[in-house]
Amino acid sequence: MKKIKVAMIGGGTGLAVLSRGLKTYPVDISAIVSVADDGGSTGIIRDQIDMPAPGDIRNVMSALSEVENQLDHLFSYRFKKDEISGHSLGNLMLAAMYDISGDFATAVSELSKILNVKGTVIPSTNVSPKLAARMYDDSIIIGESYIPKIKKEIREMYLIPTNIDATPAAAEAIMDADIIVLGPGSLYTSIIPNLLPKGISEAIAASNGIKVYVSNLLEQPGETMGMTAYDHLHAIEKHLKSQVIDYVILNERDVYAQMADTYKKRGVHIIKSDREKLEARGVKVITHDKLIIVDDEGVVRHNNEQLAEIIYDIVIDESRTLEY
Repeated sequence: MKKIKVAMIGGGTGLAVLSRGLKTYPVDISAIVSVADDGGSTGIIRDQIDMPAPGDIRNVMSALSEVENQLDHLFSYRFKKDEISGHSLGNLMLAAMYDISGDFATAVSELSKILNVKGTVIPSTNVSPKLAARMYDDSIIIGESYIPKIKKEIREMYLIPTNIDATPAAAEAIMDADIIVLGPGSLYTSIIPNLLPKGISEAIAASNGIKVYVSNLLEQPGETMGMTAYDHLHAIEKHLKSQVIDYVILNERDVYAQMADTYKKRGVHIIKSDREKLEARGVKVITHDKLIIVDDEGVVRHNNEQLAEIIYDIVIDESRTLEY
């Protein structure tokens, strides 16, 4: 029986959420992950070894592992001694495997085998890029961790150097996918960076797979304050250079009263859908009351089980002619 092929595109936190839900379904998962992070342990390792960012890759590998709970604790453990202080074990393992193989994509693949990862985790590019943003005042900010701190409206994202190629396996996974899912995750620093290596946007446009964008739940200071789900879609398709998204999955429940005060003090609101504009653009909008969860401490997150069910249902509904 042919398995549904899912290509997920984004950053570590958002793809980890989606991975936890989807890995329980009979699907073949390929996770294409951003490697432009430059903060914390990841940033130090990048400076010392000149390798693509391991942090987001580590998060997705952990989420897709058959022994996630044990691996998550192990991978996220941070040392507190001397030169390795602050480094997570997962980052150090990826750095060691990279040092052994000399190739980051190979390092990710080999470590995935050792850890029994369900699916394929693929860096969007096999080199170490810097992420840059051109703001609406034409200032240029370089560095994934610095861009949100400037708190200016972002016009365009690009990688330095600008001629970086996509990992061949990433483009291949997109072309082979029955469904391509972008997000959830930080719009400008997790999702869009994956679209910038040469070959990614071309593969998405050429693929016959269903294209889905999973909108974030909350505005993000320094990136998307005041932006609607339609604005998010517009920014993605601007960087794709084509209008190819078929579905947008979004939340329309107002849970502001339940949200933690830390969100409210930062001026963060639930992202509005702007449904009329989305439907006028021609995309199909899907929402569900259980898509959003607010825990006892007021922390807002996606319901990974509901999100996975929606995505699985989309591809089943759209692929009646295929034998799964």
